[in-house]
Amino acid sequence: QVQLVESGGGLVQPGGTLRLSCAASGIIFSRYRMDWYRQAPGKERELVAHITSDDSTYYADSVKGRFTISRDNTKNTVYLQMNSLKPEDTAVYYCSAGRTSTPRYWGQGTQVTVSS
Repeated sequence: QVQLVESGGGLVQPGGTLRLSCAASGIIFSRYRMDWYRQAPGKERELVAHITSDDSTYYADSVKGRFTISRDNTKNTVYLQMNSLKPEDTAVYYCSAGRTSTPRYWGQGTQVTVSS
């Protein structure tokens, strides 16, 4: 049984930082591309960042220079370091795993709220 469990969300002031974690089980983690998506109220889910099995990364323009994705294959965990957070970063953040660009497995999501 595959599980992806996100953690690290919460309420933070503009300009603050958060680090999201996503712990995977039931898959050979090192072989999977791992993605972070987010969905804000009334908006479609969007890809925020991904990291491939060979550590190539991608970032949406809206987060480039502020967010960093990384992975620890020894812990089966992918991270999203989020700095200089803005109110428009408020969303539910989901991690996903896939062998291709199409996610196969999804986590349950973690809420990130950026507000003063």
